[in-house]
Amino acid sequence: MAIFPLCIRDLRYQPNGREVLAGIDLELGDEGITLVLGPNGAGKSVLLRVICGLVQPSSGSMAWGSERGTRPAQGVMMVFQRPMMLRASVVHNVALGLKPFELSRREREVRALAMLERIGLADRAGDSARQLSGGEQQRLALARAWLTRPRLLLLDEPTASLDPSASAAVERIIREIRTDGTRILMVTHNLGQATRLGDDIVFMAAGKVCEHTAVQPFFARPRSDEARLFIQGELPWRMRFPGP
Repeated sequence: MAIFPLCIRDLRYQPNGREVLAGIDLELGDEGITLVLGPNGAGKSVLLRVICGLVQPSSGSMAWGSERGTRPAQGVMMVFQRPMMLRASVVHNVALGLKPFELSRREREVRALAMLERIGLADRAGDSARQLSGGEQQRLALARAWLTRPRLLLLDEPTASLDPSASAAVERIIREIRTDGTRILMVTHNLGQATRLGDDIVFMAAGKVCEHTAVQPFFARPRSDEARLFIQGELPWRMRFPGP
């Protein structure tokens, strides 16, 4: 079943009367990497959790291809800022992603080992996953999701607590996943990362999508005041934007 385009209309989330998502309108095609930017509290992570079904919206709709409803389609995976690792070996943690598929235990292990080769962790296959560094655990979490060949991969600040070297390794894997045919929607606060990875930018503020545009015009000439102030405040130098 086709799940794209993903069309979100007037999506709201109001726990205890507090408006976290205030009428999200967004449409995603079937290719590329979309980076979600915005200040803390804008609703970025909550939006990803609604899309993957972890949070039930208060109202609004999502259309997956020709199917309407808020339930996520099959083929949607999410990787969190702090991924969960089982008290098991590295290879077992990766093979876990194949559990729902009708594969023998040996076939799951063979595929998991091949994936560990791709992400540079084959030499750690027998180690406990909880002994890995933060960057290695994030690569492992990406591998676990990638192994299922998702149509849509949701990433919630996957490099937020990583040093530059570990971040670069994670970014390389994200690019490979995109090249492999997976659509990616990723939250980040790193504007440099957004320019390196993104095809387009979704900018959120106060629970709404203020802009959705290609990367270059977003940074060159943001249309909303919220985006303009955000970029000026986040970058380590003062930017001047051309007049209207």
